[in-house]
Amino acid sequence: HLSIYTPIVTMVMSIMHRITGILNVGGLLIVVAFLLALASGPQAFETAASWYGWWPVRVVLVGFTWSLLHHMLGGVRHAVWDFGRGMDDGRYALSWATISASIILTTALWAFITVWEVL
Repeated sequence: HLSIYTPIVTMVMSIMHRITGILNVGGLLIVVAFLLALASGPQAFETAASWYGWWPVRVVLVGFTWSLLHHMLGGVRHAVWDFGRGMDDGRYALSWATISASIILTTALWAFITVWEVL
């Protein structure tokens, strides 16, 4: 029956919520690896910090940040729906707001991180 459905934003957001949930597990492994390096001493921390400064790892971290924020905002959207709000045509606006806010927040957070590193 997948061939007869026209993708709508709420359907795509539902699928993305599940995908970002799975991606968050992988991203948390990166965080755990960093915390283990931090707990292992200065040498291990410096090695991990050098890896985390490499641009391909940074791209993965930006993607992980977006995934976390998108999943969190999707949960907020579902909580709003659980209270019976936004179930009319507002469901489309909430879906687009989730996408927009996750991109804006990720960009703002990484801009802050980049400026903080320069200081």
